[in-house]
Amino acid sequence: MPDIIQIRIDGKLIGVVGLQKIMEDMATSFADKNDLEIREEILSRAAQHNYIPRRVEEAYGLALVREFRRFLGEEVEESPQSGLQIMVLGPGCARCTQLEKDVREALAELALPGELIHVDNLREIARYGVMGAPALIINGKVVSVGTTPQKVEIKKWLQAVAGSL
Repeated sequence: MPDIIQIRIDGKLIGVVGLQKIMEDMATSFADKNDLEIREEILSRAAQHNYIPRRVEEAYGLALVREFRRFLGEEVEESPQSGLQIMVLGPGCARCTQLEKDVREALAELALPGELIHVDNLREIARYGVMGAPALIINGKVVSVGTTPQKVEIKKWLQAVAGSL
């Protein structure tokens, strides 16, 4: 089964098939190349297993270069986000699944639009520096670690963040 990594392109999360392998293969030979050279190569490789519409090719290129630079351990400027961005971090245990379900229900009950991502890859989870699962992050702020908060508490957090947007 091919790996699929989600990257932010023009503010939207898009799944890219085989990106992990592409970046691993390019790491040694392209680490010292400029962004244009990286962009051309990574777009060419990604297009072998992904449909990349010509009208958004530039945005894909920028996002793929950003992900490659991040993969190399370099500091990169994040793509701008808007609205509620919610992440559940956890390996997929029953508590993690329950937290994701509760967040979905809270969003629906509050009629709030938001992007909800469940990150179950341990490498990705480690990037956030949390030391327990499940963890809940709302717009970049860790609001819960190691527990499954009550839905009423999740609603309070969501309303507070949504009110400040």
